[in-house]
Amino acid sequence: MKILITGGSGLVGYGLKQIITNNDDNEYIYLSSKDCDLTDLIQTINMFEKIKPDYVIHLAAYVGGLFKNMNSKVEMYEKNTMINLNVLKCCHDYGIKKLVSCLSTCIFPDKTTYPIDETMLHNGHPHCSNDAYAYAKRMLEIQSKAYQEQYDDNFICIIPTNIYGENDNFSLEDGHVVPSLIHKCYLAKQKGDKFIVKGTGKPLRQFIYSQDLAKLLKWVLESYHEKESIILSVSEEDEVSIKDIATLIAKEFDYEHRMEFDSSYSDGQFKKTADNSKLMSLNSEFKFTSIEIGIKKSIRWFNDNYDNCRK
Repeated sequence: MKILITGGSGLVGYGLKQIITNNDDNEYIYLSSKDCDLTDLIQTINMFEKIKPDYVIHLAAYVGGLFKNMNSKVEMYEKNTMINLNVLKCCHDYGIKKLVSCLSTCIFPDKTTYPIDETMLHNGHPHCSNDAYAYAKRMLEIQSKAYQEQYDDNFICIIPTNIYGENDNFSLEDGHVVPSLIHKCYLAKQKGDKFIVKGTGKPLRQFIYSQDLAKLLKWVLESYHEKESIILSVSEEDEVSIKDIATLIAKEFDYEHRMEFDSSYSDGQFKKTADNSKLMSLNSEFKFTSIEIGIKKSIRWFNDNYDNCRK
């Protein structure tokens, strides 16, 4: 079978490449933004016409960290909405056997009870810091269900928690928290400066290693047969603070003695704890990579690929 991965050159696409084995008979096509502008319907149609995929894993999105979400709300909403409209329309028009689209836990309501499960997605407004991106992603889930109900299309959504790993975007301005902190600590040590972490470090997050998510994506594509969205996450017990993450990173660089927190910056949403019980009830044998090992591998990759990685 021919499996198209949109956003294939990014963090999770790279994770998929690492876990696909030689005895896998499927053909995987990793699409990047350089290959096709998915905000353009004509380009998207032409790409589907050329590739003619059987299955699609839809990872492509216009993304960034907390401050990009706060400062670029129009682009976050418009670009993601256009990408999703075009990809899902083409998946329907070209008779895709199964589409798996990637959402995010940031789309859940800000004011809610914890842990959050799959049924609570539309129970309130998302946090104001990333509401534009969150609503665009919520509409991806609405659009997927509309195709399910009207045409019986096999379009489902997965909801991962914070993803990190090799081949991440290590931009200091636009990257997510783990890669940004890795790059910041690296530069601080190079220059002999303090390692300044924006915010108090108190917010809590569940982090999933990109290769773990890649394995679960493959499982969803092959073995998950329900129509409802599913959270892909470590357990509530594995939730860690931003301070914990920064400390792990600083220790890997042997630089924790120079770490400080700047509480003049926004913390964003304090927590968005997700319930992974549905996943574990269906895939109870799955073992997650510990945050300590995942951070160590991410930093090793960053050091080895510093000259050429996204930053």
